[in-house]
Amino acid sequence: MNKKEKLRQQAGKVAACAVNRDEENRRLMEAAANPVPEVLKNLGTTLCGLSPEQVTESRSHFGTNKVTRQKQKALPQRLAEAFINPFTAILFCLAVVSTITDMVLPYWELFGNSREDFDCLTVVIILTMVLISGILRFVQESRSGNAAEKLLAMITTTCTVTRRGEEKEEIPLDEVVVGDLVHLSAGDMIPADLRILEAKDLFVSQSSLTGESEPVEKTPAVCTERQEAVTEASNLAFMGSNVISGSALGVVVAVGDHTLFGSMASSVAQEAVETSFTRGVNAVSWVLIRFMMVMVPLVFIINGLTKGDWLSAFLFGISIAVGLTPEMLPMIVTTCLAKGAVSMSKEKTIVKNLNSIQSFGAMDILCTDKTGTLTQDQVVLEYHMDVLGRDDLRVLRHAYLNSYFQTGYKNLMDLAIIRKTEEEEARDARLLDLSEAYVKVDEIPFDFARRRLTTVVRDKNGKTQMVTKGAVEEMLSVCAYVEYDGRVEPLTEALKAKIFETVDGLNEKGFRVLAIAQKSDPAPAGRFSAQEERDMVLMGYLAFLDPPKETTASAIRALKEHGVTTKILTGDNDKVTRTICAQVGLRVRNMLLGTDLEQMSDAELAKAAQTTDVFAKLTPDQKARVVSVLRQSGHTVGFMGDGINDAAAMKAADIGISVDTAVDVAKESADIILLEKDLMVLEKGILEGRKTYANMIKYIKMTASSNFGNMFSVLAASALLPFLPMMSVHLIVLNLIYDLSCTAIPWDNVDEEFLRVPRKWDASSVGSFMIWLGPTSSIFDFTTYIFMYFVFCPLFVSGGVLYNDLANHFSGAELLRMQTSYAAMFQAGWFVESMWSQTLVIHMIRTPKIPFIQSHASAPLTLLTCTGIAVLTVIPFTPLGVMLGFVALPLQYFAYLIPCILLYMVLATSLKKAYIRHYGELL
Repeated sequence: MNKKEKLRQQAGKVAACAVNRDEENRRLMEAAANPVPEVLKNLGTTLCGLSPEQVTESRSHFGTNKVTRQKQKALPQRLAEAFINPFTAILFCLAVVSTITDMVLPYWELFGNSREDFDCLTVVIILTMVLISGILRFVQESRSGNAAEKLLAMITTTCTVTRRGEEKEEIPLDEVVVGDLVHLSAGDMIPADLRILEAKDLFVSQSSLTGESEPVEKTPAVCTERQEAVTEASNLAFMGSNVISGSALGVVVAVGDHTLFGSMASSVAQEAVETSFTRGVNAVSWVLIRFMMVMVPLVFIINGLTKGDWLSAFLFGISIAVGLTPEMLPMIVTTCLAKGAVSMSKEKTIVKNLNSIQSFGAMDILCTDKTGTLTQDQVVLEYHMDVLGRDDLRVLRHAYLNSYFQTGYKNLMDLAIIRKTEEEEARDARLLDLSEAYVKVDEIPFDFARRRLTTVVRDKNGKTQMVTKGAVEEMLSVCAYVEYDGRVEPLTEALKAKIFETVDGLNEKGFRVLAIAQKSDPAPAGRFSAQEERDMVLMGYLAFLDPPKETTASAIRALKEHGVTTKILTGDNDKVTRTICAQVGLRVRNMLLGTDLEQMSDAELAKAAQTTDVFAKLTPDQKARVVSVLRQSGHTVGFMGDGINDAAAMKAADIGISVDTAVDVAKESADIILLEKDLMVLEKGILEGRKTYANMIKYIKMTASSNFGNMFSVLAASALLPFLPMMSVHLIVLNLIYDLSCTAIPWDNVDEEFLRVPRKWDASSVGSFMIWLGPTSSIFDFTTYIFMYFVFCPLFVSGGVLYNDLANHFSGAELLRMQTSYAAMFQAGWFVESMWSQTLVIHMIRTPKIPFIQSHASAPLTLLTCTGIAVLTVIPFTPLGVMLGFVALPLQYFAYLIPCILLYMVLATSLKKAYIRHYGELL
């Protein structure tokens, strides 16, 4: 298919998507413009929700709530991708040429060939090589895909719906259907395109759809004016957005690909965007291809000129390309990633994006919130006291009314207040049945700018109260009075100083303090807003304790030992944060507050962030800003969070980390999900990420260098020898068995020293590694040439006569037999020596240490490499060896081979050490 046809097809798809989108937009705008009863009628639902039969019918009519994020590849396409890549393309070319020269021309007796020259062995071996490589890659990619799906299935994002016969129930997002009634609260992902039926201070972030940075308020009011864009409708909420604050009830109008988000995603659901990891692997591939483009023409021209047989020279040149080709590279990379993901799942770490494993291992700064990460995430309300620091039951009573009646996301402190009240009500009748003694009138939800939450309640006598709780400083800004010694007095500067003194004392002991205030008979219902939070009466404080985890101190030390610096980014105040850090052994070299960040430019912040361990009183945007400047400074940054306020920072980081108990928007933003909120779990995941990267780069460097060394030897031999040092079929068999030996590399051991520091992907080092380590084997290849040509072959084949002198001693058929035997023994000797050196170099390069003594390969890798050496050594002694053109080697050959290989290992180790001294690292 040419470029114009592809563009025409793409244009057709876009046009079809546009027609479908227009129809969906019309349905959404119709729902926005109609009153609630008509909307429910059109969707075939009621305020009681759908029955099971209606759910089934809706799903069959409107489809499932799954978005086509990437088009599912058909089996033929996946098979084609497994078998077709730049490397197997070279093998296919060689197979076609061999088919013509070894089969077609002899069969039809063309160009001087006879049927006796017919030979299908080369073609069979090449196709076997392609088949094995392709099947292994297809199987491994299918397994990795299945593994990823199983792992992702462990992480479920749910929503709350009302269906007939049930008050409320939690269901997975993909089970939502058109007509479902959905309940929304702060932190929820909006599961589909909804028409809002009821809302209370509902603010939604739809930046992923519209790019708007500020949250948008949604209301149930009918849209009477025509909107320019469907996203401007104030009573519609869209899949892909999330609730920042407030609560709502909505009815599902569109699901899956029919949503606004779904149509956008499916219209661009082509191949995934190329990541830095993918670019790195591709860069390595192109380094190898560039080496081929230099080596192959050189070998072709040299062989053509020296041997005079240009067809054989062409075949041999392509064989050189095969020899330089790491056919198993795609399969090894995929296997390493899949194996890493499965291993990490055993360490309670779920990988949502396989390519993020390498970033996980490369992370050198971990930014994390304090609550639940350093602490036990089990907040307890220790004290409820008046402004003088004395226990006061009225403070607890009002705190309960605030926490119980708020409809947004109930955080750990809300739950602690409710739990404490339920414990105390058995001792004091004044706390009994508060939820029945009051009714909720209104609510002003929490937001990260005000840092307060207000509920308005009315008792059975008709008395209305506004109850507000929040951070102490923000609460004092809205209070004009204080309950002091049983009286309500104006809030003076002297009283403020006493209040701060009390609060500071609690903070320094590790308590997190909230203030509680109230105001009687506020504005009439329907007029409540943040502006009404003024002239309030401060009642007292709530002191919470979230003890540090026992494992936190050792986890921070372990991360530091592995090159990961932990930085705390929290919205909590500086005193509590400093106390907790001291308790877990985290040295606070410097601390910056959100107010400090506002005064700093990005350049100033980037400089300060290098030496700052703790950032306190941060807004969500400030967290994201800190992460961004650290990345711009060259660090690989991970951010671990679980709240609404963490989503922006997780997206700004190289790798977002969350936990399975996090709010929906945090889980959606994450690349890695921890099944246990513990830094020790994180450390294990980082180590698995580094092992995965180590084994990938290990294969790439060892294969590239050994292949380059062999081809360099072939280039020299082609120029100097009167016959080919190895036939093209020999090179292919050698490559096949070597590559099969490498399939166990994903399961290899990794030195502890390698795991101690972060590792960034670096393709540029592959070329230098090839040039340094590759020619090492060539030295011993040249030694083998000299030994085989001048000593061994004359001794065991021609009675002391060199190949160039055979014509002076033999003639006719005897000369041809001698020349053939001479070349066959030479090729068999180098064939065996090449396999020994190429395979043993795996053990040399896999570690900076002395192999077999200081560092051992894994059992599967050792077994496969030893098996590969044994199989290839035996081949010249078998009928297969005769078919390949070898002769059996005398046992005296091994008296040369073993010391040769031992010397090679010593030299390779010496050069490896020199390389490490020059470049600082091996892999």
